Amino acid sequence: MITSFYRESSGEVASDLSPDALRRALADSDGLLWVDLEAVTREEGALLSDLFGFHALAIDDCYNRHIDPAKIDDYGTYLFIIALAVGYDARSERLESTELDVFLGPNYVVSFHNRPLPFVEEMRHRCEQNGPELTRGADFLAHSLLDALVDDYQPVVEQLDETLERVEEQVLAQPQTSVLQEILLLKRNVQRLRRTIIPQRDVINRIARGEFPRVVRPETHLYYRDIYDHVLRVDQLVESLRDLADGVLNTYLSAVNNRMNEVMKTLSVVAGIFLPLTLIASIYGMNFEHMPELGWRWGYFGILGAMATIGAGLVVFFRLRRWF
Repeated sequence: MITSFYRESSGEVASDLSPDALRRALADSDGLLWVDLEAVTREEGALLSDLFGFHALAIDDCYNRHIDPAKIDDYGTYLFIIALAVGYDARSERLESTELDVFLGPNYVVSFHNRPLPFVEEMRHRCEQNGPELTRGADFLAHSLLDALVDDYQPVVEQLDETLERVEEQVLAQPQTSVLQEILLLKRNVQRLRRTIIPQRDVINRIARGEFPRVVRPETHLYYRDIYDHVLRVDQLVESLRDLADGVLNTYLSAVNNRMNEVMKTLSVVAGIFLPLTLIASIYGMNFEHMPELGWRWGYFGILGAMATIGAGLVVFFRLRRWF
């Protein structure tokens, strides 16, 4: 699906432009053109090279099936930006990443993504209603897309935090092997989210520092610094989540070790009680002919009484020592 919006210098907004209208809009330096490509084939996306003349390497990055890390390439007259949108499925507890490719020129923005993105759809609705995104230039429109992408990180962090709290309660209540698997999956998701954020933070920082004056105007740097602050805040939250996940894992291991220690202590107490009794039974189980107690009438009951006395004494002793 290809959607396009063009705001003329007079303020009128047109959408779903034909190829000829796209070419005229691109030639209008006073207007603003936004073209969004969603899950298009190479034949459908031929306008990337035929109309806009983008570099083949940048186009290959758009169609690459693998998720590339966030980056920004300066091609002189335009910038090529790769940003990553994230989503969290609470049922499967998996973190999914979607690549958003943005071509930013002096009077146009071209966005490319292989999956539907809710914030892009919301941006389309705003443009249909002649929102402010089309009135402040191409660099501000690109800012709006990146800002909406970063804002979607916050719900993901909150969902991970809620999952972490639930897992922590399970660890304290009953540490099972399934809980360990959930903790490890949670740690993996947090680590993936952090690996997604760090390169993106550097990309936004480069734009906010004014490294690309040909495309991004100085008055727009403030808005990109605001995005950088949001990314930095999310990065700090993710770092806290990682520390909390490590703490939950350590709590789980401590709980398992404590439970194992309780089991071993119980077994040791039982073994300590029956060990002397086993020794006595072993002695009188030997088949020597001349054992004094063998001829004693009350020997059997005496030995049982001695064993019971020793066992009870050991139980009292262990109880006084608070071993169980």
